This record gives sequence, structure tokens and C-alpha cells, in this order.
Amino acid sequence: MKKSTKKERFLTVVLKLIHKKGFKATTMRDIAHDLNFEVANVYNYIDSKQSLLEEYLFDIQDEFHSAIDPILDSSHTAKEKLSLIISSYIRITAQRPYEQALLVNEWRNLKEPKLQEFVERRKAYENKLQGVVTAGVEQGEFRSLNVEIATQTILASLRWLYQRYLETEVKLNPVEIDRQLTTLIFEGISKN
Repeated sequence: MKKSTKKERFLTVVLKLIHKKGFKATTMRDIAHDLNFEVANVYNYIDSKQSLLEEYLFDIQDEFHSAIDPILDSSHTAKEKLSLIISSYIRITAQRPYEQALLVNEWRNLKEPKLQEFVERRKAYENKLQGVVTAGVEQGEFRSLNVEIATQTILASLRWLYQRYLETEVKLNPVEIDRQLTTLIFEGISKN
């Protein structure tokens, strides 16, 4: 097992604090207090709260894109691709629930031009997923439906998951969550 570095410990505390108080309400003084630091020592780890937010949001966004791209390039059917995308989303969320919480709740706190860049990349991910749903409808794997509504419903079904990983004492099994969510989603969009 890899030993946790001081910076990793620092970042974990900051992510938890931001999740608890919200990005705007979390101050450098709060961060220093939770770590028993002087405020000036916080700057040894991060340049600013904004740079920390940017780094985490773009990093986890990159991970989601890196997970979906090989799936899209595969020879799997649309239904198999959608299943793999759901699985990758759950896996990333299970491994990085605090970063996922930032992705869902705090992205609006980005400042321009990073906000626009983030929104464009988010839309690109949604378009990739929508392309899979569209292909499934066109190939007869999924019923005829509004693909935008279906795509947003799938994403909404996944975006809340971080809460379950953060707010429960019981270790959740990502494989079981994957099975249940995939079943629910496919029962809604699949043709008999």
C-alpha cells in the first residue's frame, strides 16, 4: 500500500471541507484551521482555491473522457457500449466521490475562460453518450425515443451516486450498483 503524502492528505481534507461547506463558503482560513496550519502554509500546497477547483474539475473530466473514448472506438453494439459507459462512470465515481461531488455541484464556480472550456467539454461528453443512444435507436436496440431526454435521464441516474459513497458507513459494491442501474436504464430504453 502506498503511503499517503502530505499533499495528498492536504487535498483530501480540502475536498472534504469543500463538500461540507461548499466552494464559495470555504475560506483559506477554514482550510488552515482544519489542518492546524497557519494560513500562509496553505499556499505551499495550492496557488488558490480557484486553481484547485480547475485542477480537480478538469482532471476528473479528463478521466471520464478517457474512459468513454475507447468504448466509442470499439466494435461493441450500442447496448454494450452504453453498459460499458455506465460501468466506467460508476467506477470513477466509486474511486473519486469527492471529485465527482465537485463535478456535479461546484463547476459553476469556475471563472472565465475556464468555465466556458469546462461547459464545452461537458457538452462533448454528453454528445458522445447521446451518439451511443442515437445509434441504439437507429439499430433497433433501443425503442424510438427522444435521445436528448434519454441521455439526460441516464446522466441524472448516475450523477447522484457520489452521495451514496460519501454518506454511508457501509462500503457500497460498485458491481452491484452497476447491475441495478444498468437493469433500470435498459428496462426503460431497450426494445423487448
